[in-house]
Amino acid sequence: MSSLQHVNPRVRRIRVSSHSGLQSLAAHITQEITQGVQKPFQEVIDVCSGDPKTAGVKPISFVRQVLAVCLHPQLLKDKTLPLDVRLRAQELLEVCCGGSVGSYTESSGLPHVKQSIAEFIMRRDAGVPSYAKDIFISSGSQRALMVIVELLASGEGETQTGVLTPAPCPHTLPALLDEAGVTLVPYRLVEERGWAVDLDELHRALSAARGRCNPRAIYISNPGNPTGHVQDRKSIEQVIQFAAAQRLLLLVDEVYQDSVYGLEKGFISYKRVLFEMGREYWETVELVSFHSTSSACMGECGLRSGYMELVNMDPEVTHFVEMMLCIDISAPVTGQLALDLMVNPPKPGDPSYVTHTQEILLTRSTMSQNAQRAQEILNDLPGVSCEPAMGGIYHYPRLQLPSEFIAKAKKLEVEADVLYCQKLLEEEGVFVGAGCQNGETAGNHHLRLCILVPADTLEEVLARLGSFHLRLVENVFRQRCEDGDTEGNIVTEQEEGHMSCRVDRDLSNT
Repeated sequence: MSSLQHVNPRVRRIRVSSHSGLQSLAAHITQEITQGVQKPFQEVIDVCSGDPKTAGVKPISFVRQVLAVCLHPQLLKDKTLPLDVRLRAQELLEVCCGGSVGSYTESSGLPHVKQSIAEFIMRRDAGVPSYAKDIFISSGSQRALMVIVELLASGEGETQTGVLTPAPCPHTLPALLDEAGVTLVPYRLVEERGWAVDLDELHRALSAARGRCNPRAIYISNPGNPTGHVQDRKSIEQVIQFAAAQRLLLLVDEVYQDSVYGLEKGFISYKRVLFEMGREYWETVELVSFHSTSSACMGECGLRSGYMELVNMDPEVTHFVEMMLCIDISAPVTGQLALDLMVNPPKPGDPSYVTHTQEILLTRSTMSQNAQRAQEILNDLPGVSCEPAMGGIYHYPRLQLPSEFIAKAKKLEVEADVLYCQKLLEEEGVFVGAGCQNGETAGNHHLRLCILVPADTLEEVLARLGSFHLRLVENVFRQRCEDGDTEGNIVTEQEEGHMSCRVDRDLSNT
C-alpha cells in the first residue's frame, strides 16, 4: 500500500480506543523504571485489562499440570504428578491428530472437547439438551462474536445492520462492531438500580434506531462487563420476550458465569430460562451464547480459546459459521484442551479434586472480599460513587469531577475520565480504564477497575487511587480559595443536574 487512500475505508473509520493510549503510557513508564528513572512508585499496577495472570493471580494447578504433560509427553512417566493429571493428558493426546498438540484440528474444534462442553451445558442447565454439533470453538469468545456479527452485517445507511448494545459495554465491543460495519445502538443500563437492564429503555433504543439502521440483534453481558450486575430470572425473561417480539437475535456473553458472589445471587443461563419459558419461545428465539477460558476462575486469557453455542439457528447459517471459522484453520490446540479442563474438572475422589476445589474457592473468595472492600473505599472518596458488584471481575465507579478538571480536559481535547486515568498513571503508577472506552457518553465519567487481583495488590491500588483523588480535590479547593472562594467548600456543578458535589474545607488537611 503506497498511501492511506488504499486502506479499506471501513478500517479507517474504526474508532481508536483510548485504552491503547493508556496502555502505551503504562509501557513507557514501566520502561523508564527499568532504566532507573526515579518515580514515586516502584511498579505500574495494571487493574485495567482484566488479565488475572498479569496481576499475579496464580493459575489452577490441574490445568497447568495437564497442559504441561500434553506439551511434553515424556512427563506421562513422571509419577510425582497426580495420576488423574497423567490419565487426563493421555486421554487428550489420544484425541489430537498424531497424538500431538502441534497438529491442526477441525475448524470448529476437537469433537471430544465439543462433546465435553455440551455435557457441561446440560449439567449447568439442569438437563436442557445440548449437542456437540451446535458448539463452535474459536480463538476466544471475541473471535466467535466477530464471526456472528460479520454474518449479520449488511446494508448501508438506513439499511445497515444494527446491534442493540448496553451502555456501558465491554471496551472491545465498539471497535468490533465498527470493523464489521455494524451500527451500535446503545441502550442505557440503569446505574441507580445496580446497572439493571430496563425494558422501557430497550424499547426506547429500538424506536430511536428505526430509520437510521436495521436492528437485527441485541447483545447482553451477564454477569455484566464492566458493571458487575447479575440478571435474575425475571429480567432474563423480559429480555427474551422483547427479542421474540422484535425478532432479534440474542447474543449473550456469559464469560463470567463462574464468578457470581453477590448475596442471594446465582448465575442462570439465558438458554435455561429460554427452555423453561415454554415451546413458543424455545422453538423460535435464536440465541448465541459465549464462554471462554478467560473466565474469572480459569483466568487463562493468553491461551486464546472460547466457544459459542448456537440455539435455533438455521442449518444453512450454521454452515456459514463453520465456513468463517475455516479461515482461522483452527483455534490453538492448547486452548481447546484448556476448555475441556474448564468444563470437565476433577471429580470427587480424584487425586487432584481437593486441591482444585480449594484453588477455585480461593479465587471466588478473593473476588467477593475484594468487591466489598473496593466498594467501601471508593464510596468513601469525595465525588465517587460505586454500585455493588454482584459478579464478574470489575467495579465501575462514577466520578463526579470538578468543573475545572473537565474544562482542562476539554482544552486538551481528551475525555475527562481519560485525563484522570493519565494523571493517575503518571503520578501513582495505577493503570485503570476510562469509562468512555465502554461506550459512555459525554457528561458521564466512570472508571473500570479489575478486582480479580491478589488482596494485597488491591489494597495498594486503593491506597494509591485514594491518595491521588484526594490530592486532586485538595488542589481544586486551594485554587478556588486563591481565586476568592471564601465559603470554604468546593462546589462543582454540571448542566442538567448531572452533578453537584461538595467537599468540606477540612478535606484540605487530609
